[in-house]
Amino acid sequence: MADDLLNGYRQSIDNIDAALIHMLAERFKVTQAVGRHKATHGLPPADPGREERQIARLRQLAADAQLDPEFSEKFLRFIIDEVIRHHERLAHDHA
Repeated sequence: MADDLLNGYRQSIDNIDAALIHMLAERFKVTQAVGRHKATHGLPPADPGREERQIARLRQLAADAQLDPEFSEKFLRFIIDEVIRHHERLAHDHA
């Protein structure tokens, strides 16, 4: 019985992980489009003001969801840093 329960939990975790990967893929498709737009129009790859607003907003969402805001910020900063690297590469390619 315990194995069935554990297997059920693991199946749910696997489903959540799959959803996270698909959501990240969609997010990066959009941020790539943003990067191309910025590069084409000579806009800077990073927007520190927006980044800080996003982090503050997502920290509050995390707190409301009973998720550690520090963890959520680290996760978001990792994603933002990757997006900025992509945008910098696109800007360099258009220079």
